Amino acid sequence: MKRRDFILTAAAALCSSMGRAQQASPVVGVLGNGPQQAIRMNFAPAKARLAEMGYVEGRNLTLEYRGADDQLDRLPSLVTDLVHRGVAAIFAPSGPATSAAKAATTTIPIIFFTGFDPVASGFVNSLNQPGGNVTGVFILAPDLIFKRLELLHELVPAAKTIAFLYTQTAIKSGDLSYENLRHTAEAIGVKLPFFNVTGPSDLDQSFARAEGEGAGAVIVHSDSVFLNNRQKIIALAAHYKLPAIYFVREYAAEGGLISYGPNYTDAYRQVGDIVGRVLKGEKPENLPVRQVNTKIELVINAKTANSLGLTVPSSLLGRADEVIE
Repeated sequence: MKRRDFILTAAAALCSSMGRAQQASPVVGVLGNGPQQAIRMNFAPAKARLAEMGYVEGRNLTLEYRGADDQLDRLPSLVTDLVHRGVAAIFAPSGPATSAAKAATTTIPIIFFTGFDPVASGFVNSLNQPGGNVTGVFILAPDLIFKRLELLHELVPAAKTIAFLYTQTAIKSGDLSYENLRHTAEAIGVKLPFFNVTGPSDLDQSFARAEGEGAGAVIVHSDSVFLNNRQKIIALAAHYKLPAIYFVREYAAEGGLISYGPNYTDAYRQVGDIVGRVLKGEKPENLPVRQVNTKIELVINAKTANSLGLTVPSSLLGRADEVIE
């Protein structure tokens, strides 16, 4: 009887210890605009950084992915589910996801990855002192779109109409940037029609309309639908023979013409670093927003330029960080 009592007591203690370990394992919600598979893939560099900080999925970290499948009106219900799940933090890799998360909780830490100005959008009080429960990584997209227009105009000076593919949201801070972009285009003698793309099904129609309106080139903005559908966009640009500039190197590496933007792998690693620091007990209000304004890469695919009959100016080649032959 004593031996049996000892075994039962030891088993109970082990179960209690395991229960405490499970309770101590934090759950992080990852809330994105697109499909879950794409969200998982995009989050991989952040996950790798978390592992370096001691948080390994399946061992002492649980990641709960929620994807809206490009239906932005689903974001509020998805984030509500994460809040009810009792997550330790929420990662929101877009402006709309950040807005939905911020509306759902004022206590759970929210870490964003966005191209929308986080101060003008109301996500944080300031970049250095975010305040509240929100901080993250800002990729300076409002500034980079002007440079992409300039680079594309330099590469394709004959294009008097350049199509701008973007996703319209309820976040008003983007409106001023878009209006300024139109004025910049007018100043260099370029017409800039806007095409709203909310999901993959809009891409075919947008490229067809761009060609129909006489577009000689395309700017693809940094919204999540474009990040998650690279191959389809590259194929459409090739089909319509439209020179296009993109926002991440992966486009040029996979056959796109030219890209100008931050290294998303490095940027996502910064996201992982912030999430790890929050899990270790630091408060978002004390973690300044990180601005990705270094390592802006200009990548040119010379093979694609040749297939489009374009001669890349030597001045542009000289400024490129990488030329893919």
